[in-house]
Amino acid sequence: MDTGNLVLPSSDLLRNYSERISQLDQRIEDLKTDFRESSDAFFMCSMALVIFFMQCGFAFLEAGAVRSKNTTNILIKNLLDSCIAIIGYWAIGWALAYGAVGNSSLGLFFGQSEFFLASMEDYPRFFFQYVFAATASTIVSGAVAERCEFVTYITYCTAISAFVYPIVTHWGWSDDGWMKKGFQGESVTTSYVDFAGSGLVHLCAGTISFIAAYMLGPRIGRFSENREEESPEIRGHSVPVKTEKESFQFAALGGFILMFGFLAFNGGSVPDVAAHGEGKIVALAMINTILCGAFAAITYLIIHYKTKGKWTLLLTINACLTGMVSACAGCNNMMPWACAFTGIGAGLMYYTLCKVMLRLKIDDPLDAFAVHAGGGFWGIFAVCIVSRQGIAYGIVDSISGSDGVSVSQSFAQLGWNMVCALAIVLWSSISMIPLFVFLKKINKFRVPAEIELKGLDIHKHGEAAYPLHAYGHGWDDYEKIKERQRKISRDAEGFLKLVINTIARVAFYRFPSAASLGSSSIP
Repeated sequence: MDTGNLVLPSSDLLRNYSERISQLDQRIEDLKTDFRESSDAFFMCSMALVIFFMQCGFAFLEAGAVRSKNTTNILIKNLLDSCIAIIGYWAIGWALAYGAVGNSSLGLFFGQSEFFLASMEDYPRFFFQYVFAATASTIVSGAVAERCEFVTYITYCTAISAFVYPIVTHWGWSDDGWMKKGFQGESVTTSYVDFAGSGLVHLCAGTISFIAAYMLGPRIGRFSENREEESPEIRGHSVPVKTEKESFQFAALGGFILMFGFLAFNGGSVPDVAAHGEGKIVALAMINTILCGAFAAITYLIIHYKTKGKWTLLLTINACLTGMVSACAGCNNMMPWACAFTGIGAGLMYYTLCKVMLRLKIDDPLDAFAVHAGGGFWGIFAVCIVSRQGIAYGIVDSISGSDGVSVSQSFAQLGWNMVCALAIVLWSSISMIPLFVFLKKINKFRVPAEIELKGLDIHKHGEAAYPLHAYGHGWDDYEKIKERQRKISRDAEGFLKLVINTIARVAFYRFPSAASLGSSSIP
């Protein structure tokens, strides 16, 4: 081949080509990064929208479990949960949870910057974390239903979403938190394991629910003197037969919405869905969530039927939710078979705690403590047993002699998770008990007995969700009085018509010409 006339490119031209190729490669990498960030943001916001819809589920579940005279009160509380939580979390909650920290040891306990979202642009993550904060605050409303002062509700909702919950999430989910940093030893290394908030969200809110229910005391008529069973009309709507089923319809609808929301609650917690293999983790988390709920529901339903002889709806819904709460801690790192252990344990936990609450005569209308504290504690315990780095795998690897999970490491992780669970309970208690005591001292904690008996809807809101005769406890007498007044009015109207007709007839017979003249003049 003749290459005598071949002109080779100059070094400057080659350098120019190399720079352009490098720029093109960089542009491609920038596009990949931008696409990945946009995909993650879209996924996070989409899941947050579904989780936000859980507020509707809580509203329907609670409205179906309380009596009709308090329905409006329940609904407005769940509406305000979302409003108060966004303001509190925007103002200081986000900063305490995920704000940048300085060099001091205070960074182990709370963030110290980005108040009012100043200099913060990670809006998808903020929105996602906000709906978690709103969920934590709305859980407590079920425990204080039908007897809590509205001022107390607004106060504790603000405290939870802006202060209590952000602090505990900083401990467990921020890279600077002391729970997340864990224990660094020579042979074992621990870090708090709680993927979607079994402890940080549900155990925290469930503990506050127990404290609030205990300090408020039971609803009037909730417990009889010598038995632990509830009074016959304390649960559900005290409405006429035609609308009696609405309470169960509300509760069932709310339960299904919450089940739907929990799939996003857990599946949406995958931080980098665009990364390789993370899409499978989303699906695994959702599958494990519904499996844990199913095992818990079936377990409780069988126990209840064997002991009571009834196939209960409301309590089976709660048991299912307990199982889903327990799945939050390890749904991304458990094989589906482990859901049998987690779910069955959650069902047993719910059954046991319900019995304990009855024995102690602590009135929790929505079983918030049993569902969220019980399910949350069991979740952060079970994840250390049956996750892929759990004790079960460590024992199997030890027996088989393979170099897999270390038994000492898995037991150390269990111990650390239990220490963190204790810290969550203590923090939730220490931060909220003084607030409740103060509200009780100024007589703003519980509504007066007269208002509680007649219901909060009319006295507190002036808006009845149902006709007054459905409210009972005094409103039925009021309706009878109103009916008597209407009857008197009808009788008076009938008597007046009779008098007018009589006068007209007399006039017609005595003055026929005048009557005919008058009648003819009338068009």
